[in-house]
Amino acid sequence: MTGDNDSESDDVSFSTKAIHGDTSETQNSERFGDLVPPLHHTSTFVRDEIEQPRDEYVYSRNKNPTCNELAQRIATLENANYGLTVSSGMAAIATVGWALLRPGDHVVTLDSLYGGTRNLFADIFAEFEIDIDYVDPTDTESILDAVREETALLWLETPTNPLMKLCDLSSIAKSTATSETVIAVDNTFMSPYFQRPMSFGVDVVVHSTTKYLNGHSDVTGGAIVTDDPDLHNRFHHVQKYGTGANQSPSDSYDILRGLKTLPQRMKEHERNAQELAEFLTDHKTVSDVHYPGLQSHPQHELAKSQMSGYGGMLSFELNGDRDDVKYVLEGLDHFALTASLGGVESLIAHAGTMTHAEVSKRVRTEMGISDTLIRISTGIEDSQDLLTDLKTQLDSL
Repeated sequence: MTGDNDSESDDVSFSTKAIHGDTSETQNSERFGDLVPPLHHTSTFVRDEIEQPRDEYVYSRNKNPTCNELAQRIATLENANYGLTVSSGMAAIATVGWALLRPGDHVVTLDSLYGGTRNLFADIFAEFEIDIDYVDPTDTESILDAVREETALLWLETPTNPLMKLCDLSSIAKSTATSETVIAVDNTFMSPYFQRPMSFGVDVVVHSTTKYLNGHSDVTGGAIVTDDPDLHNRFHHVQKYGTGANQSPSDSYDILRGLKTLPQRMKEHERNAQELAEFLTDHKTVSDVHYPGLQSHPQHELAKSQMSGYGGMLSFELNGDRDDVKYVLEGLDHFALTASLGGVESLIAHAGTMTHAEVSKRVRTEMGISDTLIRISTGIEDSQDLLTDLKTQLDSL
């Protein structure tokens, strides 16, 4: 499981898969010779007779060739057999939840989560009498102790958003292998280039394809992959009839194009993130830097063991107050002040008022998100320009 060099059963590299997908005859049968998979921009499909096999194309909410091409491509990159595309990352998370959870069920998740995920669990799922425990992602023993017989879902982020804490995927998967609990991992931060959770025994992997998989900040989308056909069918059933949150063919087409450069982009994201993290670590205005590529990160060794790189996301604590944060963030030239991530542009966000704005102050404090926490999604610009930009602002505090 290392970047371009797959350690799976075949000898096709990740970069080749990102461009060509699964090049078997079965997967290519729908391409009709096109070098680029065509955009099937249709809501419905004409049939020749009344009876038609269920696995054929009928209606694009149910199944569309362009969306299926993207779903299979992402599944291939995650070393999975089944993929499903949906309209956003939150739609992917919600689809997994609605497919797996019933009143009286129990969920174990993390006390450091993306704000939208936390709100989905705490404000929506909890209303359906679903019991939820929030656990320290770095404490594997506490995670495992929280799992009980009625635990239907163990939901993980690794690294977490925005504090970059890691979960030990191998230990968690091995220790819960005989239980009925489904382990799902949001792999958006790392992308399958740097981390493939299913290689460790995880059941489900979710992506916001809006982010690194697309990479150009111009579409929204989500994906769910698994090796379990029953789980896949349940997710697809909810997507078709429960949420209707299908991915549009045109957005799928754009994400397919973005996937082709995923390996090259991720290398640049990581290179810039490492340089920024090292610079921030040494700056007098910064008290703490959260980036697993730093040897000072408390889980650096775990990161080396389950990731082939450290990604393009980092966060840091500014020595100062909210006014200082405002001054730094609003004065930058090469960082866009916005809450998304994973694009070729460098983005910067204040966690308290942006990524976790709808999480209460009390919960943010419990999560460890302070009023001076800043998150960066490094783009692929020249690193010196980014460093100079940050240095200028920080030095002038």
